[in-house]
Amino acid sequence: MKGPAMATPDFAQPDFDEIIDRTGTACSKWDDMQAAYGVAPGDGISMWVADMDFRPPASVQRALEGMAAHGIYGYPGANAAYVDAIRWWMANRHGWDVAPDWILTAHGLVNGTAICVDALTEPGDGVILMTPVYHAFARVTRAAGREVVEFPLALRDGQYRMDWDNWASRLTGREKMLILCSPHNPGGRVWSADELREVADFCAAHDLILISDEIHHDLVMPGAPRHTVMAKAALDIAPRLITLTAATKTFNIAGAHIGNLIVADPELRKRLQGRMMALGISPGLFGLGMVAAAYSPEGAAWVDQLVAYLDGNRRLFDDGVNAIPGLRAMPLQATYLAWVDFSGTGMTRDEFTARVEKDARIAANHGPTFGSGGETFLRFNLATPRARVAEAVARLQKAFSDLQ
Repeated sequence: MKGPAMATPDFAQPDFDEIIDRTGTACSKWDDMQAAYGVAPGDGISMWVADMDFRPPASVQRALEGMAAHGIYGYPGANAAYVDAIRWWMANRHGWDVAPDWILTAHGLVNGTAICVDALTEPGDGVILMTPVYHAFARVTRAAGREVVEFPLALRDGQYRMDWDNWASRLTGREKMLILCSPHNPGGRVWSADELREVADFCAAHDLILISDEIHHDLVMPGAPRHTVMAKAALDIAPRLITLTAATKTFNIAGAHIGNLIVADPELRKRLQGRMMALGISPGLFGLGMVAAAYSPEGAAWVDQLVAYLDGNRRLFDDGVNAIPGLRAMPLQATYLAWVDFSGTGMTRDEFTARVEKDARIAANHGPTFGSGGETFLRFNLATPRARVAEAVARLQKAFSDLQ
């Protein structure tokens, strides 16, 4: 397999501690938080939308500057560099050999999920979600006129576990698809190879199409279990599988709105390609160039440094939050999203949420938006300079100081 051209060995060192003002840049995370949470960006801390307050690798910036210098932004055509970069990344970072024709390109993975639901199920069909889970899954499923079938995860020893004994009774016969979040958002679990095989076995036994959203697969904490690609875990089971991946979460380029549906099954691929053609879906010029630049040796070095930095933020946040009586951050194996349980405070959801938003002036995602099991939780984005994480911890400790 031909890999991307090697960047110069003198890679620029990222400065993750730099405070970058994102207000006034049409940034959802900062410019929309006052409307969404009543937390003003002037004195608030934005910890909700799952993007990072860091610049991407210099390789991405150089690619964009090169496009800007060229000055012509016509329709993109040949995307061999993009496809080669994806294949190189999957082989080198995840040990997964991907054929070029398996890769379909969507406008990000929410769009990719919606395409799968639209193309591969019918109105009234059931789509299984292991809740609590990324809220966009339920949103696009319901918007398409499909039924969300919740499989609540079991909470054991402070972490989520799959609960097959209780889930079997929830099947109605209308289910056609299961959407898995691997690694799990918001719980931060890295599912083991055995757990992934259980999912694949279940889908094969019940004739379900399996969507494995692996957008966080590069963001695994040091010392955590290694992420296993579902396509490898289920190789001999051969379920009808679509793997969703993207560079956007890993490299903080979500504004590029580009992601991959990787589909080995030719029949599924044909159905998806037909629906994408009917909807006129094709990638944008800038996203293709940004991904090709990110999936590179320079990008790999940047990710390694990023994950080490995020791990430091995780330890700082967990130590501070877990010192507050009644609060407990779920052990974070992957993602940069802390899932904090407030049930030990004895407060209602309105009470603890008000302390976070009004007293601590922090915008964090509300747990119920992730489905059943999220009622006593808030999700905090830790992908921000460490000084901000330290400030958030101090504010939370002050807001709940009467419990200490």
